[in-house]
Amino acid sequence: MSIRHARPAAFAAATLGAALALTGCAAGDSGGASESTAASTVTITDNHGEVEVPVNPEKVVALDNHVFETLDEWDIPLAAAPKGLMGDNWPEYTDDEAVGDVGTHREPNLEAVVAAQPDLIIGGYRFGDSYDDLVAQNPDAVVIEIAPREGEDAIAELKRETEILGQIFAHEDEAAQINTDLDESIAAAQDAYDGEGTVMGLLTSGGKIEFAAPVTGRAVGPVFPALDLVPALDREAEDSSHGDDISVEAIADANPDWIVVLDRDASFTEPEPGFVPAEELISGSEALQQTTAVQNDQVVYLDPSFYLTEDIQAYTHLFDQLQEAFSAA
Repeated sequence: MSIRHARPAAFAAATLGAALALTGCAAGDSGGASESTAASTVTITDNHGEVEVPVNPEKVVALDNHVFETLDEWDIPLAAAPKGLMGDNWPEYTDDEAVGDVGTHREPNLEAVVAAQPDLIIGGYRFGDSYDDLVAQNPDAVVIEIAPREGEDAIAELKRETEILGQIFAHEDEAAQINTDLDESIAAAQDAYDGEGTVMGLLTSGGKIEFAAPVTGRAVGPVFPALDLVPALDREAEDSSHGDDISVEAIADANPDWIVVLDRDASFTEPEPGFVPAEELISGSEALQQTTAVQNDQVVYLDPSFYLTEDIQAYTHLFDQLQEAFSAA
């Protein structure tokens, strides 16, 4: 398998800096030898194959929502980001005028990426359709996509993404801890689940209730295989992104013991017209009042920002929520 190498111009300064560091080390004491000889690049496998990436790149553009929380935790500065997709979750980036605004995937401002003159572009996810343009317009940058791949286990993919970030930004120990936190939250939720209660995932948006299919459904789907949950309604997803049409009568007929709900509109500072909070939609449905989940107060609502984040930290928090709910039942 061939390796996609960074362009020579992108690493000229880094190579010169490494050479000077080695010279300085030879002239002085040997105490800094290990630091000065540290690798300036790392080879990772992104969604397109092997690629050589600079370690601790100076200018980073991140477009994949899955990485913002981790980069923020590690105090990684960004040269540009899609501020329209970040809500108020990462003010360190969105409130900083020095961070270029790439807009949203629906109306991307790719000129802001070019203007940032990045060494590394973390693309993919909602910006997957822009990959070829990003590569063509930024010949001196390394462009990678490490977002969870379709058809793969979603939880394992989030851990893979975190591990890769740790390699790139020299935070491997911290990345390992983030993955451990997720594993521990899953294990705790598994222990708390009785193995019998039926579960249904729902999405709400635009005043409508949609079905999130087990495994493949948006946001809630991956929770089913992770915890070996018993689906109240087991069918394939027709729309894995926005949820499938379902009537409240069909939900009531399935009579789930538990309902897990993602309110898509709640993530936005200014919700779309017609926004009705998920809790209001469910409490206002006479048919749903007859379900075991509602009668026993066994409805779990995802964090309001989940739709914008969908990252490893968001899932860790969700599994913590489920552990607490299952334990209290």
